[in-house]
Amino acid sequence: MELRQLEYFVAVAEERSFTRAAQRVHISQSGVSAQIRHLERELGAELFDRSARTATLTVAGKAALEHARAALAAAGALAQSVGEVTGLIRGRLTVGMVVGCTITPLFDALAAFHRAHPGVEIALTEDNSDRLVEAVRAGTADLALVGTAAAPEGLEALTIVSERLVAAAPPGHPLAAVDRVTLPDLLDHPLVCMPRGTGLRAVLDRACEARGLRPVVALEAGAADAVADLAARGLAVAVLSESMASLHRDRLTTSLIEDVETPALLALVWRSPSGPAVRAFLGHARRAFAGPGGPPAPQVTAATGG
Repeated sequence: MELRQLEYFVAVAEERSFTRAAQRVHISQSGVSAQIRHLERELGAELFDRSARTATLTVAGKAALEHARAALAAAGALAQSVGEVTGLIRGRLTVGMVVGCTITPLFDALAAFHRAHPGVEIALTEDNSDRLVEAVRAGTADLALVGTAAAPEGLEALTIVSERLVAAAPPGHPLAAVDRVTLPDLLDHPLVCMPRGTGLRAVLDRACEARGLRPVVALEAGAADAVADLAARGLAVAVLSESMASLHRDRLTTSLIEDVETPALLALVWRSPSGPAVRAFLGHARRAFAGPGGPPAPQVTAATGG
């Protein structure tokens, strides 16, 4: 029995798919399937029911899952303990980031970390913010750069950006003539926004729910540029953060949504206590996001909200 077989087993169990598990562990699907078969032969029982479209655990698989997780955690703790004594950081650092991320300080931090700790394998994955937060909670990601309405409960957070929401409309639109707009006035128009699972959408939905309003999101797009493009063509009013909208001031006029006071946050999140690799990466991240000669990095705070 090998640790990699246990890693693949846990990946398939959590992803409920051999294909997604293969993408997660960065080998071919046939490789994952072959190693799971070897493990099943060694244990003398099938771990997955393969008759359905999703890979579901058998009774034997359910019995084995927690033990497999414990074995992987023990192996990780062993490597961490030795690394802390010797001053070497080894292993793997899995970093998540929101889809379409173009925030170069994150990449600068990854590069600086790689130069300082070449023995650590770095994995970078993209997803929406809600799924990234759950990956950090589950331990399948060590930390993630996410958009959120509030620091996720149970996680530590380093706030990178905190901005108000704005409505963005093309010249000639009724909202283009005002500097500020209220939610009721905004909801008189069809909206284009990011999908559920993103931090910006969470801020909008929570604000509407608190006021008993139901927004009509006619169009959704996962990238801010796409949201702006659709609004610029007159299809709907865009809901964006201030910096997102500022990149399109040549074709969109922005109005602060004055009764949405909760800002949209962009934050690095991770579990506590954290391992040496996460702690080392956070040091590089603080420096990268502060910039040369820039202001001190945002203060790390324990999450208190969901």
